[in-house]
Order: sequence, then C-alpha cells, then structure tokens
Amino acid sequence: MRTTGARRSLACLPVVWCLTRLVLLLFVLKVYVFPGPDVTSDVSVIYQGWYDVLRTGTFPQDDVTWQYPPAAALAILSPGLLSFLPYATAFFVLVCVTDLAVLALLTYAGRRPGRSLRGAWVWVAGVPLLGPTVYARYDVMVTAVAVAALLAGARHPKAMGALAAFGALLKVWPAMLLLAARRPASWVSAVVTGIAVTGVFALAVPGAFAFLTFQRDRGTEVESLGALVFHVARHFGWQGEVRLNYGSIEFLGPYVSEVSTGALFLTGAAFGWLVLWRLLARHFEEHTVADAAFVAVLMFTTTSRVISPQYMVWLVGLAAVCLYFPGSRMRLPVGLVLVACFVTVLEFPLYFANVVASDGLGLTLLFLRNGLLVAATLLAARALWRATVPRTVPAPVPAQPTTRTDETPVST
Repeated sequence: MRTTGARRSLACLPVVWCLTRLVLLLFVLKVYVFPGPDVTSDVSVIYQGWYDVLRTGTFPQDDVTWQYPPAAALAILSPGLLSFLPYATAFFVLVCVTDLAVLALLTYAGRRPGRSLRGAWVWVAGVPLLGPTVYARYDVMVTAVAVAALLAGARHPKAMGALAAFGALLKVWPAMLLLAARRPASWVSAVVTGIAVTGVFALAVPGAFAFLTFQRDRGTEVESLGALVFHVARHFGWQGEVRLNYGSIEFLGPYVSEVSTGALFLTGAAFGWLVLWRLLARHFEEHTVADAAFVAVLMFTTTSRVISPQYMVWLVGLAAVCLYFPGSRMRLPVGLVLVACFVTVLEFPLYFANVVASDGLGLTLLFLRNGLLVAATLLAARALWRATVPRTVPAPVPAQPTTRTDETPVST
C-alpha cells in the first residue's frame, strides 16, 4: 500500500507542477492579467535598468533601490544567457527552470530510504500560492541555492558551507543555514567561499558594497508587523503618509523611526534567542539543521521592517526541506506558513489598494497574515527548543541515615 501511494504521489508531482507553473507563466507573460498592481514591472523596469548598468562593469551605486549583496548581480545578468528573448521573458523562463530544479532536487532526495516526498509537495503547492509575484523576483533563485545547501548538509558539509556562503552573497539570509551546522568543514568552506567571492567582486566591480547604506536607511514598509501600528493609528488621526520610498511603499511621519527601531530591537532579541539556543542545544538529529534554519528565517522575516511578498518563498523552500525529513517537528508551523502564503497573495497584489488605504479589508488581511507568521514563529521556536535543549533535572536528594530498629537490646 505504501509503495503504491508513493508511486502515485511521484507521478502526480510533475503533473501538478506543470499545471500550476503554466498558470504562473501565463500571468507574468500577460497572456492573462492578474488583478491588482503590475507585479512584473520590477523585472521589466528595475531589473532591466540594473542589467544595463551592470553590463558596463559597475554596480548601480546611485540607485537607492539596489539593496542587495554583490552576487545578486549574477541573477540580474542571467537573462543575458537567453539573448534571443526579451529581458523580462528570459528572466521568467530562467526562474521557471530554477523552480523545476528545486522540484527535481526535492523529488530525488525524497525517494531515498527514510525520506519523504512531502517536501516536494510543499514546494509544488506553496510557490503558486504566492501568485505571479514569485516569478517576478529573483528570490526563487536564492531559495534554490539554500535548498541545495540544506540537502547537501548531511553528506557533504563542505558543499553546504560553500552554497550557504554563496547564497548569503545573493541575499544575506542563507547565512542562517549554518546556525546548527556542527562540522567545522561547513564553516571553513563558508568562510573561504565568502572571502573569495567577495574579494573578486570588490576588486573587479566598483560599488560592490553600496547596498549596505541603502539597506540601513529603509523605513517601515506597509506590510510589516510594525506597520500595523500606523495602519490602526491612521484611524485615530495619525498625521503621516504612505509613499514609495527606497523601492517599497513605506510609512513616513511621526514615530516611524521609533517603530523601525522597535523592529530592530525585536530582530536583535531573536538573534539573542538563537545564540542562547545554540549554546544550550544538545540533542541534534538529522533534521535539526533544516529545522533551525526554518526557525531562524521565520524569526528574521517576522520581525523585519520589511515583509515583501517574495520573502515568503524563502520560508516555503526551507519548509520543504524540513518535511523532507519525516522526523521534523515543523509540520504545524509549515502548515501555518502555507496558509500565510495564500493570505499574502490576497493582500498583494489582489487587495493592495485596500492595504495602502488601511481600510477594514486591508487591516484584516494584514492582521491575519502577520498573525499567522507570529504564531508559526512561536510554535516553531518552541518545538525546536523542546526537541534539542535538555530539561533541567533536579538534583537527587541525599539519602538520610535511618535508625535501625531490628537490633535486639542487650540486657544488663
């Protein structure tokens, strides 16, 4: 029965992938128009503009929307491999191919003894829940590197370290994959790869680190957890505004800097919890590296000043690797993340105008999506802690001496 079910699952995976990805391609290629703002403009306008600058041998140093580590240039330049296609079309095709590569990795790995195809199903189902936005950003490419790193972790620690470092130079967050890595080879490989790749970009291309300043100056984006303060405050006379700033729609006005500082404090607290967990964790299993990475990225996503819709694909990829291990404790948090993905496509792009207006529908969707992320974060962190940190056992009470009562008194 199990063999028959596994074969049926394996046969259905490519069929469902093809159907759902065809729909995504039809939307990003504008054969059909997805409701809401045009999510493809980032590729056809912003990415293509960066492409034109990068081809000249320099980073877009004067563009505040360039907020990515130097290796991101490779993703932006990659459509040049398909020069016979328009830039945007080539980009969508490459993202689709990368999406298929992730499915192939999860399917191949999931067929091994003691593994599961649930991870492949999480990927197949989770990506289309985010709508066409997921194909109109380069985050699928970054997530593919992260998935490959985690799948390589158990058998090839050096490959895991190298891939994690390369992923971090694409978009920072894959550095957290190394949180639970215990083999020194992973860390050594990551350091060597990071230094080598960074050195090449720093020496060969001017402006490789301009992104650090631009990222530092970001405000509170309207979809973030902290933004809920201003969405509610607008109904009580808060005198601020919503406008495009540093490449995203952000709140500007009184108390915004304080809320942004509060978000940074929460992120710092999350980092402190992760450090404490790493120091106290003792019980490591084969799935602990993936579970810890999922928890870490959940924490940093939820507490971030910016929760862009494409960030959710990071969580989908890590969730898929977690469930590839049958023993993972992350099943409930993964389910909450998948529901949050569906709510995400409702708040952007479908009803993004309502979110920007802070009306009842927009507030409901944001509270629901961010509430799901908070719940998933707390449950995942609790599950990781309980599975890996030993409980304190009370010290045994010293035995008290007892008076012997079986001795016969000596008569005098």
